[in-house]
Amino acid sequence: MFKKIGPGVLVAAAFIGPGTITACTIAGVSFGYALLWAMLLSIIATMVLQEMAARLGIIAQKGLADVIKQELRNKWVKGTIIAIVLGAILIGNAAYEAGNIGGASLGLAAIFGKAYVEFYPIIIGIVSFVLLWLGTYKSLEKIFFALIALMSLSFIITAILTKPDLGGIVSGLFIPSMPSDSLLTVIALVGTTVVPYNLFLHASLVNEKWKSKTDLKVARWDTIISIALGGLVSMCVIIAAASIPSNEVTGAGDLALGLEPLFGDMARYFMGIGLFAAGITSSITAPLAAAYVANSCFGWNASLKDWKFRMVWISILSIGVVFLSFGIKPIEVIKFAQIANGILLPAIAILLVWIVNKASVMGTNKNSIAQNVIGYAIVLFSLFLGLKSIFKVMGLY
Repeated sequence: MFKKIGPGVLVAAAFIGPGTITACTIAGVSFGYALLWAMLLSIIATMVLQEMAARLGIIAQKGLADVIKQELRNKWVKGTIIAIVLGAILIGNAAYEAGNIGGASLGLAAIFGKAYVEFYPIIIGIVSFVLLWLGTYKSLEKIFFALIALMSLSFIITAILTKPDLGGIVSGLFIPSMPSDSLLTVIALVGTTVVPYNLFLHASLVNEKWKSKTDLKVARWDTIISIALGGLVSMCVIIAAASIPSNEVTGAGDLALGLEPLFGDMARYFMGIGLFAAGITSSITAPLAAAYVANSCFGWNASLKDWKFRMVWISILSIGVVFLSFGIKPIEVIKFAQIANGILLPAIAILLVWIVNKASVMGTNKNSIAQNVIGYAIVLFSLFLGLKSIFKVMGLY
């Protein structure tokens, strides 16, 4: 079973980053277990979309951007979509990389203290660089499996240490409620889990591991198990945060420290380890995804060791380290990335559902009626989510 686990682990590692932990922390501190249902729906939506992306990657043996370029006949539409993809993912991942490295640094600070905190971003950057430079796909897969296992154990143990109310958890999971002022938090939980660049990453990664349609069943289980595990981690953060008074915690960095006076040093250490693992996995997957997207959009057909592929991820990683080390906050760049992602999520969801319904691309492995019903529901929700994100950035909501 574990030998068959593959690209799904990297996808799970990509969406469980500092942003996800922050959103889950705020959800738990502000609303207790009440928004667990939103995370459950987010995980189901992620499973459906990522399964489509993986199936497309195996059948077409191409990345998602390659298939989009192939299937869109109108040059203007094709050029616009590719420009949005490049803008949202390359520029967006560069802008957010500082946050990924910062999250890993917060984890180190919780474990080792703040005596050498100014060196933590450089350490994270060097570790990420070495793993990406030396790593083959198979070695990265093993590293991420180990990091996901470490992260999962850390957050699960942290949640158990808080002695949660099991009845409240069940109620929060299966009885949807919208407490006052919780809408933006619900949107944040979904937006940080259903991530557009993961669709490109997944479709490209399956090409590295599987070459035959006979592998579809294995790929499907890989996706379901990995993303379910990622969802469990996110829920554990919400559960842990729900046990802390709201005036003590405002973000992911405070959560590890907020647990200490209530549940002892062990809770802080486990939370710190989990936060470090979440940060470093995202610090690696964000540049990796950007490189795969550039590879597809520019038609390079480059391998992980190719200099063009490496130059993309080196640029993303370097920008993140520099921004964090010098305290640079590229607010306008981040706003652009948020708007581009707000457009990209529904656009790619629509294109993905359209492509996996084409017999000319998918053959007998195109979507079933049930998959289409769920897929179109996710498309509508992603459209709502994208518009809300854009309105929020523009100050219209």
